[in-house]
Amino acid sequence: MNGERSKPAGRDPRSTTHDPPPGKADIRKQVLARRDALSADERRVLSDRITARLLGLPAYQEAACVMAYLTFGSELETAAFVADLQARHKRLVLPRVERGSRMLALREVRDLEHDIESGVWGIRQPRADRGRDASPADIDFVLMPGVAFTRKGARLGYGGGFYDRFIKALSRRPPLVAAAFELQVLDELPMSDTDQWMDRIVTESAEYRRGDS
Repeated sequence: MNGERSKPAGRDPRSTTHDPPPGKADIRKQVLARRDALSADERRVLSDRITARLLGLPAYQEAACVMAYLTFGSELETAAFVADLQARHKRLVLPRVERGSRMLALREVRDLEHDIESGVWGIRQPRADRGRDASPADIDFVLMPGVAFTRKGARLGYGGGFYDRFIKALSRRPPLVAAAFELQVLDELPMSDTDQWMDRIVTESAEYRRGDS
């Protein structure tokens, strides 16, 4: 051996070709892996910081009817947010996934112990035989789930398109606020014509409004 280091395998750095940008599936995989890597304690601390910011938003404080979601997997823990809105006697609306129509059915929930069941993909959702239907027109504030976001308000969901279809069908658009860990905020995301934008992204360290640079 002459002691010369072998050249690393891979694309010639002098090549003018570029790798294509990652698609939605790849981004989901990467961001969810980072989110899943948070320990339970880290997730709890960050969730508390985010919740404090959410509760301070005037749009939330003024809302009489709030649409939220119950935590699934490594998502932001929403229990404290839901407990606050119930303590303030706000109406709580939760989505129920209807796989046949591929739409979200809205139910008003009062009793989180008895009105909830494990639904599609194990997501906790309202039972169809309890509570009552809720009208989208009554909702004053929406807490949105998602996988990844940008500072300008772009959102990447889990791939089913349920929330995108729900938002598009609204006759009156309430504030759409996504709560996420800062690690879920990216510089850019691939967006299609059917993808819906958020009005605000709230993380443990910042708040981003739609259109911010």
